[in-house]
Amino acid sequence: MPYEYVEDGVTSDVTFHAWGRDLDELFAAAADATANVMVASLDSVRPLVSRTVSLSADALDLLLMRLLDELIFYKDAEGLLLRACGVHVTATDNTSHLPQLTAELRGEPIDLTRHEMLADVKAVTLHGLRVEVVEGAAHARVTLDV
Repeated sequence: MPYEYVEDGVTSDVTFHAWGRDLDELFAAAADATANVMVASLDSVRPLVSRTVSLSADALDLLLMRLLDELIFYKDAEGLLLRACGVHVTATDNTSHLPQLTAELRGEPIDLTRHEMLADVKAVTLHGLRVEVVEGAAHARVTLDV
């Protein structure tokens, strides 16, 4: 589990620290941490449906926020629990010089007979949001409004 939850004293928020060997692993871990706030067992989410996303943002932290916002959107709009697979992050591209991301989101409709639902994540906040890339590792701190 390449993430851990952080006590921050605010009961309406959940903060986590996620990490990976690179940005791809980091973003996938942060997506799992977000999904795991919503459902008790990630293993209970079967890959029955998929959505492909292509995103860009002005900075890596905002790109991560956009990815996590996609998970929340699909949960709210289509009733889907999704996990990020095949995440590919490019720190900058040759045209726009903005960070880019492509990923396949896989999962299934929420089924209360199979999924033990936990918190209802409403949004990713900007409070303390950061992505850092250091030699051989990438780290993020994310706070979710629940």
